[in-house]
Amino acid sequence: MKKLIVLSFVALTMFSCKNKGSKTDSSNSATQKEVAVETTTPLGLGCYVFNDNKDTVSLEITSNEKEIKGNLTYSLAEKDKNSGSITGQLKDSILIADYTFQSEGTTSVRQVAFKVEGDTLIEGYGVFDPTGTTFKNVNNIDFTSKMPLIKTDCNK
Repeated sequence: MKKLIVLSFVALTMFSCKNKGSKTDSSNSATQKEVAVETTTPLGLGCYVFNDNKDTVSLEITSNEKEIKGNLTYSLAEKDKNSGSITGQLKDSILIADYTFQSEGTTSVRQVAFKVEGDTLIEGYGVFDPTGTTFKNVNNIDFTSKMPLIKTDCNK
């Protein structure tokens, strides 16, 4: 009789330990899924525009798959208008892209940066490398533009 009681106790203890381990595993995987979802802010397709009746900046996002692609135009008062295309990557709500544009009949390429804040894009500024085409350090970009690009209807 003692053997039966001891054997039952051992079996219950082992069964209890197995259940605790499986509960822990499922809660860890749920936590990992939540973290993965929160790390990327989507950049929606469509048009983002700043217009104060003096200066206009417009960015149309045409693809937001692996690479972000679109068309960017600057029309700033007392400066030459330039327009072209962007191709870049979105990481931690920051878009870093190469801007290939035409200005005064010359084609140029330089990096641009935008911080995604909901339906608004804030342009970033930073120190460029000696060639003047890429940011010296993308971690030191200041997103302080006074010209926020707001998502709007592309037909306007």
